[in-house]
Amino acid sequence: MSGPMLPRTRLRRLRERQVEDRATLDALLDEVLIAHVGLVVDGHPLVLPTAFARDGDQLLVHGSTGSGWMRAAAVGAPACLTVTALDGLVVARSAFESSMRYRSAVVFGVLRRLDARARNVALDVITDKLLPGRRAEVRPSTAQEQRRTLVLAMPIERWSLKVSAGWPDDGEDDRAGPAWAGLVPMRTAAGDPVAAPDLEEGVTVPRSVRAFIEARA
Repeated sequence: MSGPMLPRTRLRRLRERQVEDRATLDALLDEVLIAHVGLVVDGHPLVLPTAFARDGDQLLVHGSTGSGWMRAAAVGAPACLTVTALDGLVVARSAFESSMRYRSAVVFGVLRRLDARARNVALDVITDKLLPGRRAEVRPSTAQEQRRTLVLAMPIERWSLKVSAGWPDDGEDDRAGPAWAGLVPMRTAAGDPVAAPDLEEGVTVPRSVRAFIEARA
């Protein structure tokens, strides 16, 4: 059985925050640029940040063929991939009731190694997830670069999505008090691009970077 109905993916606390809509999950996975992959390597728990991309019904991560955690994941170690978007600070009239607005998802499964052909397609997907349109602006990867890169894929089958979008839940006595309560919205914004020190004179900011900044201004 797949999807969020597996017992392992059910919330035990604050169940009203669980969201079972796949479209909402996909939107979060497409918005966030960094995921944390968790697995056990040589008997020790390990959680590492990595760039990732959603490609239909699977998640893609990539790294060096010399990466220990990626080699461990490639041979079938159970893993999870977690993403979180922080949308705001919920400021209550007491420290106890203060919290955050957020969207957070965990995808459970096994990462599999992609063959050479699928790997090269996946690298294009990851590149354009980070900067849409960038792949068409840069040179193709060399054969050596491709051989040195490992790409893993995890099916989106077992997952849990939690959304906190509420307001301060203060008690009656606190609501009658003098302390302020409300929300501080938060978002990730892109700043002005900064050229590399060794950039050739006359090379302008590409369309992909301009579009990215406009979308996240």
